[in-house]
Amino acid sequence: MTAAQLRSVVPPYLLRAIADAPSDAFPRATPAARTALASLDVVQAPKHQARVAPQRLTAPDRSPQRSISDARGTTTLPGTLVRSEGDPDTGDAAVDEAYAGLGATHAFWLDVFGRVSIDGAGLPLDATVHYGQDYDNAYWDGSRMVFGDGDGEVFTRFTIALDVIGHELTHGVTQYTADLTYQGQSGALNESISDVFGSLVAQYAKGQTTDQASWLIGEGLFLPAVHGVALRSMKAPGTAYDDPVLGKDPQPATMAGYVDTTDDAGGVHTNSGIPNHAFYLAATAIGGKAWEGAGAVWWDALTSAAVTASIDFAGFARVTVSAADARFGAGSSESQAVSAAWKDVGVLA
Repeated sequence: MTAAQLRSVVPPYLLRAIADAPSDAFPRATPAARTALASLDVVQAPKHQARVAPQRLTAPDRSPQRSISDARGTTTLPGTLVRSEGDPDTGDAAVDEAYAGLGATHAFWLDVFGRVSIDGAGLPLDATVHYGQDYDNAYWDGSRMVFGDGDGEVFTRFTIALDVIGHELTHGVTQYTADLTYQGQSGALNESISDVFGSLVAQYAKGQTTDQASWLIGEGLFLPAVHGVALRSMKAPGTAYDDPVLGKDPQPATMAGYVDTTDDAGGVHTNSGIPNHAFYLAATAIGGKAWEGAGAVWWDALTSAAVTASIDFAGFARVTVSAADARFGAGSSESQAVSAAWKDVGVLA
């Protein structure tokens, strides 16, 4: 199997826009962005087969098993271990935010879906902070979370955003369930599912209902120099940022704007706006706590045998409608909301 791209939260088109900015636009950020872009282009995740949680004779430990390491500005992983499960705060904001975020994500999966860690079998949650020099990204490499500190002008440190931590760890959940191929529509679904559950991790931690949530991914990562509020918007794809240097958020909300491209593994970060918006529409139509409505449907779909690794938008949409029928009843308001959402974004006729 060929190596896959790292599952990173900042899309390559945005890093490329920073790297191509005039030298006086972001004088501090531009060199760091060039480094991040170059890393994204050449560094690949370790090869892995579809990973299945190991069979255990005894029940797994349901408590989180976290470890945080410090790369200390290098790109050598895992770095030096600086905090283990049960250790007190270190005073290093990135270390302590990563530790708390891993814990909040573990709590979400366990409390909401009864899943013990991302593999369902108590997998330890490992992370590395202070990766690289002013590294403008966070990613899941197949076995651990890696966080950059940001360049200090375009991006702040990536550990501040709980939804980003939830997003990246959900790539691990997907890896252990449907293992969606990171290319084209299945790749966009892979990214979208990470946005969906990353958002739900944050909503669960805050106790928010669908009408209280911002539905933004990476809110707070941009510093004041950027005209934008987040990396992506599930409520209104294409509106997260509109900056004179970085350009406009390119995500489409419906199939009418679908981008056919060979960049970014076939537009996985761009076209994910379509299933993202479908989820938002379904969740808000159902109302209440999104993890109990649309989130439960998406989880049932992700773990369904009907979802193949190469499934497209339409195939996944049909599975979610069937999952809503099974969970809430055929013809229920929840099932109708899911079906209507996919029709509204142009995926189902």
